[in-house]
Amino acid sequence: MQALALTHFAARNLFETTPEQLVADGVAQKWLVDPPREGAFALAKALAELHQNPALRGGWTPPQRIVYVSCNPATLARDAGLLVHQAGYRCVAAGVVNMFPHTAHVESMAVFELPAVSPA
Repeated sequence: MQALALTHFAARNLFETTPEQLVADGVAQKWLVDPPREGAFALAKALAELHQNPALRGGWTPPQRIVYVSCNPATLARDAGLLVHQAGYRCVAAGVVNMFPHTAHVESMAVFELPAVSPA
């Protein structure tokens, strides 16, 4: 029988996220991000800053996996660009779900993972 893992949920204003706030929130291996139509630009930017400046991290490690759910494919694409090109993630899966038939609205989802680090 597998033991249940301790789970912690944090609700944050994604428009005001800073690298310092992410470090203060502590380490989590997996994130579920479901921003409003405006996306999670500040969050992606904070992750990119932490990736590019390891001194800001201290003992903090970024999440190994991020599942990003979006109702606006344009902001998902923008934030994915930061996560992939500046924060060190790979997009390993993506898809759309037509939850609103007969409209132009879709829900987009993408899964981002950090590449595995092989021991030296």
